[in-house]
Amino acid sequence: MPQTGGMRPAGLHHVSINVRDVPAAMDFYVGVLGLTERADRPDFSFDGAWLDAGSQQVHLIKADVPPDRGQHFALAVTDLDGAVAELRGRGLRVTDPAPVGTGRQSFLYDPAGNRIELQEPGGAGPGERPPWNPPVA
Repeated sequence: MPQTGGMRPAGLHHVSINVRDVPAAMDFYVGVLGLTERADRPDFSFDGAWLDAGSQQVHLIKADVPPDRGQHFALAVTDLDGAVAELRGRGLRVTDPAPVGTGRQSFLYDPAGNRIELQEPGGAGPGERPPWNPPVA
């Protein structure tokens, strides 16, 4: 399908996910998955947190979590086998890595029941940068 008009996204800025318990979600996303908390979240009328995941963000919102119907977001990792082993070593259930396209993926759930994909993109040869990690200009 050809693009029309002037709408051309420059990339993905953030995803927002609902969590029942923000402190528990923070422990998981920061302490287990390695995201970092941002200090620039405005004082909204609801509890939550903003986190950095590389150059993108994950926003946590205190709200009811929708039923799992396959919705998820993906975190890019450079060593899927190492990430799976580390998370399993922490007692988390993580699916076995499986091929998808030119990369591989595994899935796990956060404490609120949100599905998270761990994605190891393929296609970059030795010494090349993967498409999700462009050089800094």
